[in-house]
Amino acid sequence: MTVDPQPHIVGVTHPTLVQALETSKAAREQAQGLVKLISDAQTAIADGTGTKADFKLPIQKAKRPFWTNLTVLRGQHRRAHFKARETKALTAEARQEVDYLHLSLQNLHYEERYLKLEIAACEGFEHTYQLLPLIPVEEFLAQHPEHAESDENTLMVARINHERAEREALEQQRLELQKQKTKLTTENKKRREDLANLDQQMEKFIDASLSSFQSIFPSQDGGGLS
Repeated sequence: MTVDPQPHIVGVTHPTLVQALETSKAAREQAQGLVKLISDAQTAIADGTGTKADFKLPIQKAKRPFWTNLTVLRGQHRRAHFKARETKALTAEARQEVDYLHLSLQNLHYEERYLKLEIAACEGFEHTYQLLPLIPVEEFLAQHPEHAESDENTLMVARINHERAEREALEQQRLELQKQKTKLTTENKKRREDLANLDQQMEKFIDASLSSFQSIFPSQDGGGLS
């Protein structure tokens, strides 16, 4: 009888998951060793070259580390599950923070636009371009003293270019936040899929191992090897 090999899992780097996989591998190898030992015992007994008593102690010794590793594996599986829940919670918090920052940026943008429109309306210039929500001339000149001697037309063009640059910067910030949000969402989805696959693989291996060894190691009343 053979034990199905453990599926190869690519890209697992988390220490908790790596430990679980190592324990799983060790348990699988011990299980295969037990199967071979029992097979050898059955062959020897059938050939008359050995007795149950000859193999009883070796089989019992081989069982102990296997069941120990299987118990450890269950604990590691639980810890991996709890770690997955913790990761999901942290990802949700990060996503909420990104959403909050994005909303704050939008609110600031709307407030800035409103205030600039109010300033333009109060100044009461008749020209259409004067209605643009630009920062005050004094503030602009404080930031760009090189335009202190510029004529009115050149100064207005510079202020408009400044406003465009500011809006482009705000738009770039918004796009970066959106990119972070998308990245976090994608990573969270991948973690959920990886952890779900690992849960299924662990459960299948444990169930298969228990089923196999329950058939290999019948109870004392059944008269099997123990």
